[in-house]
Amino acid sequence: MKHKIMNYMAVVCVATSVLTLSLLLVGCDREVSNTKNSSVSSDGTVKSTEKTVTQSKDGTVTKTEESKKTTPPEKP
Repeated sequence: MKHKIMNYMAVVCVATSVLTLSLLLVGCDREVSNTKNSSVSSDGTVKSTEKTVTQSKDGTVTKTEESKKTTPPEKP
């Protein structure tokens, strides 16, 4: 019974180590560029645009564009 517990603990430790090492070796995406633009119209509406370009370790380039529009609250 004691050997089964020891073997189980060894397998869990090895699996955890392998998972941690693989996450460290893969790394994160590298941000190539990030552009933020915002404009305000005459009625107070704010339009914001953010463009991000990232590159992964294998060379894949991903472009992301996010737009937001904020309107001012109505005055009573």
